[in-house]
Amino acid sequence: MPNRSLVWLFDLDDTLHNASHAAFGGINRAMTDFIVRELGVDEVQAQHLRTHYWQRYGATLLGLMRHHGVPAHSFLEETHRLPGLERRLHSHPHDVAALRRLPGRKFIVTNAPAHYAERVLRFLGLRHQFEAVISIEQMRMFGHLRPKPDARMLRALVARLGVKAGQCVLVEDTLVHQKAARRVGMRTVWMQRWLTQAKTTSPQISARMRRKPAYVCDKIRTFQRLLALI
Repeated sequence: MPNRSLVWLFDLDDTLHNASHAAFGGINRAMTDFIVRELGVDEVQAQHLRTHYWQRYGATLLGLMRHHGVPAHSFLEETHRLPGLERRLHSHPHDVAALRRLPGRKFIVTNAPAHYAERVLRFLGLRHQFEAVISIEQMRMFGHLRPKPDARMLRALVARLGVKAGQCVLVEDTLVHQKAARRVGMRTVWMQRWLTQAKTTSPQISARMRRKPAYVCDKIRTFQRLLALI
């Protein structure tokens, strides 16, 4: 890929840090508790709704807003408090150096709320590497949340940044998000670092990682590899 005028769009969780270890368990627990309390259902029903809405809409929050009138702010605030998160956060020490050497503009694009994303980036010492954090609160179109993998939002993001889709490189662990990004003309890079740790306990993950879907341009396990792709 040419290195002039590149715009890097980095996902946060399981791309820049091991969120499966540090955060996802607590977030899922908090989401289930929130649904139990706000909707008056039992825990089994709450877990079903959490998973069902995530699979159907790409984010549990969208289903809760659409079908139950749950306000986005309270849901995001309560489900991402995560006391003691910093004790579980870790990344790789070479990440900062690799990101610093990467030419072009760099942004975080995450379906997580801003307060959580800023907290994670500052603790990992990565915040200064990014021009801005584009969080779920900013992924609105016509008054409605449109988080990844919404292709309309991705097109609007490209226009907002004042660039062409072909200048943008999405670095992501989630394939459905990459599929949408490729459809709008972005280059896609599949970060597999944290999936690599899980593959020994999940044959399904191991088999999936060996494939490279047509909409994935490159696969990486370290950010240093991005420098070689330029």
